[in-house]
Amino acid sequence: MLTFQVVIAMILAYLLGSIPTSVWIGQWFFNLDIRTQGSGNAGATNTIRVLGLKAGLPVLLFDVFKAWLAVHVSTWLTNPAFSTNQEVIYWIILGGLAVLGHVYPVFAGFRGGKGVATLVGVVIALYPASFLVILIFFTLVMFFTRIVSVSSISSSIIFPFVAIFMFDEKRLPLVVLAIAIALFVPYTHRENIKRLWNGTEKKFDFGKNRIKK
Repeated sequence: MLTFQVVIAMILAYLLGSIPTSVWIGQWFFNLDIRTQGSGNAGATNTIRVLGLKAGLPVLLFDVFKAWLAVHVSTWLTNPAFSTNQEVIYWIILGGLAVLGHVYPVFAGFRGGKGVATLVGVVIALYPASFLVILIFFTLVMFFTRIVSVSSISSSIIFPFVAIFMFDEKRLPLVVLAIAIALFVPYTHRENIKRLWNGTEKKFDFGKNRIKK
């Protein structure tokens, strides 16, 4: 049931997600629109590619944090009449609105990023134990391939198996969400998959903190 508190929380979740961290950092400190550089994506990876780690790391951390915070808005604004199942669905909706805000930010002309970092924030909030396993897996894949998209896509695909089978997640809304994440991330990386197929996807250079072919 939608109450005034729940509606306010949903609006706040979307607005938090809409904070265009990479766009604002690019404009304020470098006098450029990050969406006109590199891959044209308003996300942490493209920020690191174009502006380096000093700009990209704060973008990454804040984009994760804003989605985590959006889920936890439910701590202050909720409906006491929610059942346990309804409360979980409410958390998911708030996280989803934060991701939606990141992809279609009201503060940046509805042109945002792919939502991976914000999705990570949602995962940390809802699946903290599973996230640690996925983080280790992501880091290993990144170390061996040096390709961010491969790490992101493969991590998302194994995520439901980790959550459901390794950590015995039985709450249906969270099971469905884990499966949805495994479908959503590859979908948002369609262009990356094409470049991977053609052998033109760029690699991350750990030594120079930039992307190279």
